[in-house]
Amino acid sequence: MAQSTANESERIPHACLICAPSAEAALDKARELASRAVCSGTGLLKPCGACRDCRKVAAGIHPDVITLTRAADDKGKQKQNITVDQIRALSADAIVLPNEAKRKVYIIDGAETMNPAAQNAALKLLEEPPAAVVFLLCTVRPMQLLETVRSRCALVKLQGAEDPEGPDEAAQELAAGYLKAVNTRDDAQILRWCVQNENIDTQAMAAFLEAVRLRLSDMLCLRLKSGRLSRAELLGLYRLSERCTQYLKVNTNVKQLFGLLAVDALPDGNRGNAID
Repeated sequence: MAQSTANESERIPHACLICAPSAEAALDKARELASRAVCSGTGLLKPCGACRDCRKVAAGIHPDVITLTRAADDKGKQKQNITVDQIRALSADAIVLPNEAKRKVYIIDGAETMNPAAQNAALKLLEEPPAAVVFLLCTVRPMQLLETVRSRCALVKLQGAEDPEGPDEAAQELAAGYLKAVNTRDDAQILRWCVQNENIDTQAMAAFLEAVRLRLSDMLCLRLKSGRLSRAELLGLYRLSERCTQYLKVNTNVKQLFGLLAVDALPDGNRGNAID
């Protein structure tokens, strides 16, 4: 993935992947880049912050800056994913000329929540973008996006953001080993694996947990085989890895986290049972 020049030049690439430590930080950066893209100020500084377009972006009312996020269900609760229908609607809108500015900007909030079909539809859009359109994909978990989607975007990485290139090889091997042990559905084997690997440092633990989540995401999206683990169990493991990451941030001992990963790997009653 090429490093973006979006921070250093007035010209903004047709697609940027904004990686940030929080969704709020990613959206703030996206709005800054959107302002730069539509700014109509006559000076060299973009965005100028004073022109009509910049003021409208700041107020969240610019007709040519559109934010796409997960839709709400009939109870008003936000859905789990951005769907392919949402991306198709965006694609249809993107070919319509801008209302006021010289270009249109689409901000995809939580881009990693696009389901596989939506990501494939987005890929087609990124490969053949309409003229005068900029796409800003905001994410806190870039590795949940298809590599082909990431490679079509210029990278804007904020301090503290997850590495879009993913965990190192050692972390990936540990993650594969842990999930292989869990797949045995044998408490003793899972515990033995955790004890054998509990002496890694905090940084390695963080990378390992990230790698576990990435592999689980691939299993949930059917990019990797899940073996004997059910979808419910995959989701449970994902939540467990997130919980351990939060504990790690408040200085919980690595050995304690491995203990949790051993004890809570599978729901009670599911040990030893093959689940299709």
